[in-house]
Amino acid sequence: MCLESVPPPSSRLTRRGVLAGAAALAGTAGVLAGTAPEAAARPAGRPAGRPEADAAGDLVIEGGTLLDPATGEVTEDAVVVIRGGTVRRAGRRGKVAVPAGLPRLDAHGRWVLPGLVDAHIHLSTVTEARAALTRGVTSARSGSTTFFQDIAVRELARRLPTLAPRLTAAGVFVTPDLGDTVLADPELAPLSALKNGVRSAEALRRVVEVNLARGGDVIKTRVNERAGLPDQDPLTQVYSHEQLAEVVAAARRGGKGVLCHSYSARGCDDAVRAGIRSLEHGVFVAERTLHDMARRGTYFTPTLTAIAGMVGDPNPVLDERGRTFLPVLKEAVRTAHALGVPLAAGTDSSGGVVKPVGGEVVLMHSAGLPPLDAIRTATTNAARLLGLEDAVGRLAPHFAGDAVLLAGDPLADPSVLTRPTHVVRAGRLV
Repeated sequence: MCLESVPPPSSRLTRRGVLAGAAALAGTAGVLAGTAPEAAARPAGRPAGRPEADAAGDLVIEGGTLLDPATGEVTEDAVVVIRGGTVRRAGRRGKVAVPAGLPRLDAHGRWVLPGLVDAHIHLSTVTEARAALTRGVTSARSGSTTFFQDIAVRELARRLPTLAPRLTAAGVFVTPDLGDTVLADPELAPLSALKNGVRSAEALRRVVEVNLARGGDVIKTRVNERAGLPDQDPLTQVYSHEQLAEVVAAARRGGKGVLCHSYSARGCDDAVRAGIRSLEHGVFVAERTLHDMARRGTYFTPTLTAIAGMVGDPNPVLDERGRTFLPVLKEAVRTAHALGVPLAAGTDSSGGVVKPVGGEVVLMHSAGLPPLDAIRTATTNAARLLGLEDAVGRLAPHFAGDAVLLAGDPLADPSVLTRPTHVVRAGRLV
């Protein structure tokens, strides 16, 4: 699973160039958004009489049933007041003062939840970023991109929040074979001459340092080959515990954590012992490793969506992997939850196909998590993983004004999370 290859940029990119490009992209996208027909931008189920967009991020969501994932509290006939993109007040109607003159969104008959978090997604284009938003993802963590596109998407999101989720960017993959990624930065080009690829301590540190210099928020590496390529064996280990420890140490010197693509029991254990922040995929993670993860507070992002997506693939190798891996991974998720390992929802969407993180919540539930705990994997749990627990994952005072409106009760039927009727990002309707 993980990253799909995309064509390289046509010219040299510096960090300043990435940010400038994002600003230019934001301006272009803004013009396009302003001329697009209203019907094209309206999520399914949104009534034609939607409130006018408010550039200041002011909005009142009123009349819905509000769920607070942190406490499990359900408030009927609720009001959420968002000013300047931030929640100011939330609670039952009549107990919340509502300033006059603010745009209003009628949520009667809807459930209102905080915007969802996809903790493992590959966003390389504005189209992908916008697609994630319309599916309810208002915050996300990148699983890496080929040419630092995620850093540009992050900057775009800061300028035009209705075009992209707020994004924790991973930059480029720390992997033995960089492939076309050596073109992402002149500092990486010399690594293409290494006979054995990016394996020495010096080479591993160099890729981490380039990511940090380009503004990466986290570091992504791997311990196993990919499951989504039939000619690779996802149980083959590509980095040792010592090599992973070099990556973790280099990231920590820059104040960053590491997410690690993992499949085999030994690979998962080596990665956890090396000090990674989160284990990605982790199909064959052993119970003793899960105990260690619970003790360390290491997160588990199983990307059930990606594994389930292989079932039925025209390639018989991938189909067989999906059918074999999915029940094993669900059992690992069930055991992790029982042991207190923090779980985060991630779709591993890439290659232009953006899957709803609500589907990952459904799969978490099918693996044995109670509905509220499954919802937490895409709200409060994922927010903590991203270091955003004081800003994302709840609709409470001082939190981001991000919300999804649902046509039904997600505690009774989590699948409603896959089809939000409305999405609000920083007080603005998407």
